[in-house]
Amino acid sequence: MSQHYPLTGIRILDFTQVQLGPCATQALGDFGADVIKIERPGAGDLSRGTDPFIREPDGQSAYFMALNRNKRSLALDMSTDEGKAIALQLVDRADVVVHNFRPGVAERLGFDYESLSARNPRLIHASGSGFGPHGPLEHKAGQDLLAQSMSGLASRNPDAQGGAQLFPTALGDFTTGMILAQGVLLALYQREKTGRGQALNVCLLDTLLAMQQQEVTQWMLRGQKVNWITQNLIGIFPTRDGAVTMVGVFRPNPLQLICEALGLEDLSLEPRFATLPQQLAHRAELWELLGQGFAALSTEACVKRLDAVDILCAPVLELGEALDQPQVRINNILTDFDHPVHGRVRTVGNPLHMGSVPDIRREPAPTLGQHSDAILRELGLDDERIAGLRQASIIH
Repeated sequence: MSQHYPLTGIRILDFTQVQLGPCATQALGDFGADVIKIERPGAGDLSRGTDPFIREPDGQSAYFMALNRNKRSLALDMSTDEGKAIALQLVDRADVVVHNFRPGVAERLGFDYESLSARNPRLIHASGSGFGPHGPLEHKAGQDLLAQSMSGLASRNPDAQGGAQLFPTALGDFTTGMILAQGVLLALYQREKTGRGQALNVCLLDTLLAMQQQEVTQWMLRGQKVNWITQNLIGIFPTRDGAVTMVGVFRPNPLQLICEALGLEDLSLEPRFATLPQQLAHRAELWELLGQGFAALSTEACVKRLDAVDILCAPVLELGEALDQPQVRINNILTDFDHPVHGRVRTVGNPLHMGSVPDIRREPAPTLGQHSDAILRELGLDDERIAGLRQASIIH
């Protein structure tokens, strides 16, 4: 591993699976941390069995591949005394342990912070959960969509009939994972001052509430629900060949500028549209009139004209179109990996770009147990001992 990565020399034991935890450890691995992913022999991370698969029927899960680059895989049966002993040897040499065990599992295994810090006082013990380590929901299984529902987020994203609607991407998992990674970095920094590690935890529920800071504050102060989109001149409008998102805010009279851009008469001069409250009270009528202006123009023309009058706007793109746009290529957010089974694989990389780091590491997601032998040799086990562990199904 090149020495130019900020986290070179930091060893992380990753007991997480699915998305929240793997997002965090992948982000740390991108910048040089040695992430050892400890998985169950035979099955591994639950996401290894999740569709879609690359080159079915025997390919690797694209879901798993997207979340587990720059990690080494050790397939280890921790339900056995020997497997647990090996894991504890790794703990003794680790800087960080990350897990998303259900409540009680870490304690049962002896992998809670109190037990592990007694062995390794410098250890940072990081955990992620759905709803937090204490309280009435501490034993409830956590999942992104459940947290969307219980944080009020789904109810603030109504469908056409006004009912609650889930976001089709894991907002909570990714964001909570990044906060977990941030917590690990802060704990590593504080350890440089104190010489000791610490425990830290994050949960999906807290993250999704924090993502609604403005709305939560308005509710706590005034008991009012806030919808920034419906309470401003914001919307998606079909164009002649696509659609445009328009955000008409931060201007004294955005409607006048919008009309100018679309070649319409200044609707803000009409009494029913003279102020923002009146515009919102007659929203359906206003949207119909603006819609005619958008529909007469191409998407490119709409964006160009709105940009010219300093109204925030953007084309609405399908995912494939988004990936093909020049800005994405210039940002260098897409990353290629040479996979030992599937060849060249392209995926999205890390959105953080550091001046001292020309590029993130480019190691593909591991096959199950791919690095078991190498990791055990680092602990001093010889080939005969490793073969015996494999024969006993303690490793894979």
